[in-house]
Amino acid sequence: MTVVAERQHVDHAHGEHEEGPTGILKWLTSTDHKLIGMNYIVTSLVMFFAAGLMALALRTQLASPSSSLLSPQTFNELFTMHGSLMLYLFAGPFAFGGLANFILPLQVGAPDMAFPRLNALSYWLYLSGSITMILGFLVSGGAAAFGWVGYAPLSEAVNSPGAGPDLWILGIGLTGFSAIFTGVNLVTTTFYLRAPGLTMFRLPLFTWNMLVTAILILIAFPILTAAMVMLFADRHFGTHFYSVAGGGVPILYQNLFWFFGHPEVYILALPYFGIVTDVIPVFSRKPLFGYKGMVFATMSIAALSTGVWAHHMFTTGMVLLPFFSLLSLLIAVPTGIKFFNWIGTMWRGQLNFKTPMLFSIGFLFAFLMGGLTGVMLASPPIDFATHDTYFVVAHFHQVLFGTAVFAGFAGFYFWYPKFFGRMYRETLGKWHFWVLFVGFWLTFMPQYQLGLKGMPRRVATYPTELGWQFLNQLSTIGAYVIAVSFVFFLVNLWVSWRVPVPAGDNPWDAHALEWFATSPPVHHNFEKLPPIRSERPVWDYHHPDAVTVAHGRADGHRSNGHRGNGHGTLGAPVDTATGDPA
Repeated sequence: MTVVAERQHVDHAHGEHEEGPTGILKWLTSTDHKLIGMNYIVTSLVMFFAAGLMALALRTQLASPSSSLLSPQTFNELFTMHGSLMLYLFAGPFAFGGLANFILPLQVGAPDMAFPRLNALSYWLYLSGSITMILGFLVSGGAAAFGWVGYAPLSEAVNSPGAGPDLWILGIGLTGFSAIFTGVNLVTTTFYLRAPGLTMFRLPLFTWNMLVTAILILIAFPILTAAMVMLFADRHFGTHFYSVAGGGVPILYQNLFWFFGHPEVYILALPYFGIVTDVIPVFSRKPLFGYKGMVFATMSIAALSTGVWAHHMFTTGMVLLPFFSLLSLLIAVPTGIKFFNWIGTMWRGQLNFKTPMLFSIGFLFAFLMGGLTGVMLASPPIDFATHDTYFVVAHFHQVLFGTAVFAGFAGFYFWYPKFFGRMYRETLGKWHFWVLFVGFWLTFMPQYQLGLKGMPRRVATYPTELGWQFLNQLSTIGAYVIAVSFVFFLVNLWVSWRVPVPAGDNPWDAHALEWFATSPPVHHNFEKLPPIRSERPVWDYHHPDAVTVAHGRADGHRSNGHRGNGHGTLGAPVDTATGDPA
C-alpha cells in the first residue's frame, strides 16, 4: 500500500523560490498564495480597526442627546465610511481574500492558486480601492456621506457634490474587480487542482463554502459594478439613469444594488459558516454530523439568496410582498439545518474549549439572534414598523459582526499555528473572547429596544424627552468594551511573536490537508500527501486503527469517530513523516 504520494519537483521549485527576492520586495512581488493571503489579512484588519475607531466616535456622539462632538456632516461621513470599510474592505476580503487565499489551496492539496499572477493583481486592486475610498477624507468637501448603500438620487452630483463620492464609487469599482478575479481563481483552483482522491464530497466544508461563495461573487459583483458605472455616468457625463428629471428611475438603483446586496450578505456569511464547520468537529473530537446535508444547505442558501433582494425594499411600495416575504422566510430553513448539524456535531463529543471553539460557539449565539430577528423582518408588517429604526441596525450588526468577527477570529486563532508555526497565548485568547462577548451583547441588545421605541437610524442627535439616552449610553459602553477586547488580541500577537512557542505541524490533531503541510508551509505547500479516503485524510493518516468515514458506503460500516483509539490527545504534536505521536 502506498502511504504517501510524492509531489514532483517540489525541491526544485522551493529552491527557485529561495533564490528570488527577500524582505519587503518579496512581499511586494510574490505570487505565492500564502503571502498574498497574509497581505489580505493584514490589510483587512487595518480596515477593521479604522472602521472600529469610526464606530467609537459615532457611539460617543450618540451617548448624549445633543452632543456636539461631531457635526452632522462629519457624522454622516463617518457612518458611511464605517459601513463601507466594514462591509467592502474588511468582512469580505478577510474571508475570501485572506483566509481562503491562504487555506483553500492547502485544503485541496494544490501547490498554489490556479492563476497566481491574477491572484496578485486581485490584491493590488483591493489595496488600491481601499486607499482610493479612504482618500475621500482628504479632499475638499470630505468623504462620501450618503450611507454605505449609496442610494440615488442622494448620491447624484446635485445632492452629493465633490470628489469624495467619486472616490467612493471608484473604490467600490476597484474592489469589485478584485473580488471577481478572486472568485475566478477560487472556482478554478477547487475544480482543477484537487489532489488525487479528493473528490468533491471529500472536500472540507470551508472549501465547499468558499466555492459557493465564489460563484455568488461572479453572479453579484458585476451587477454592483454596473450600478456604479451608471451612477458615475449620471454624475459626470450627463446621463439620467437614476434622475427623474431626465426620465430616469431612482428605484432602478435600489433594485440593482440589492440584487447585489442580498447575495452579498451570504457572500460575507458563507465563508464564516465554513470556518465554524471546520473548527467544531476538531474540538468536539468527532466527524462532522450531516456532511452532505451541510453541503446541500450551503447550495440552497446561495440559490435562495438571489431571489430575496426586494425584502430590503418593502417600504417602497414597488414590491410583490408575498413572494419576497415567502422566499425570505424559506432561506431560514437551510440555515436551521446548519444549526442542527453544528449542534449534532458537538452532541456527546469530547468538547475542548480552546479559543477557536469559544469563538465558534459565540458565533452560534450571535448569529442565532440575528437570524431570528431576520425572520421577523421578513414579515412586511413588522418591516414597515421597524424599517428605518435601530431595530434594523441591531439585526444587521448581529448578523454580520456575529459572523465576520466571532467566526472570523475563530478561524484566525484556529489557523494561527499554520500561518506562523507558533502558538498564540491561550489565556489572552480567552480574555479576548469573553470581553468581546460581553461587549457585543451590551452594544447591540439595547439597539433593538431603541428601535422599538422609535429611534431612527442615521441621526446624530435626538430629543432628550424621548427617553433614548440610557439605552444609547449602554450601547456606547458596550462599544468601548469591544474595543478593550481587541487590546488583548494585539497583546497576544505581540507576545506570541516576541516569545515564540513552536506549534508543530498539527497541534489540534485536525482533519484536513492543510494540517499535513509544515507550519508554516513551504513555498509549494507539500512534499508529500497522505492517501485520501474520506473528508478527514490527515486524521485518518494519524489514526490508522480508526474506521474511515465515508459517505454513501454500501458495506454498512459506521465510523467510530474519535472514539476507541488511544492515539494522541488534542494538542499533542504528531510526526508527519511516520504518523506517530512525537
